[in-house]
Amino acid sequence: QVHLVESGGGLVEAGGSLKLSCTASGRTIDSRFMGWFRQAPEKERTFVAGITRSGAMTYYIDSVKGRFTISRDNAKNTVYLQMNSLRPEDTAVYYCAALRVGVLLTRRDHASEYQYWGQGTQVTVSS
Repeated sequence: QVHLVESGGGLVEAGGSLKLSCTASGRTIDSRFMGWFRQAPEKERTFVAGITRSGAMTYYIDSVKGRFTISRDNAKNTVYLQMNSLRPEDTAVYYCAALRVGVLLTRRDHASEYQYWGQGTQVTVSS
């Protein structure tokens, strides 16, 4: 069992920055592809960014490319999401998640393929 806890959310003005952290306990996540998702009010949970086990490959949705950076420190069992140039439309609850072992990376944006989820952290960007 993997227990994920996100932190680092908060209220920030447009153009500002936040860094989210996701720390795992119970079992290590170094064998897992990790993703960040977000869910705005009355909207579906959507993929934002993902990172391979070693950190060699990263993936982003178009709207955050150049603004967000996903990274990981397997020694600390932690995944990060650095968010710069934040916009009001980035406002959402952000979740980290661990992909099921054996799932193809082509399925990385499907929330149903993730086995473990954190409780989420609220990010609010004011205009």
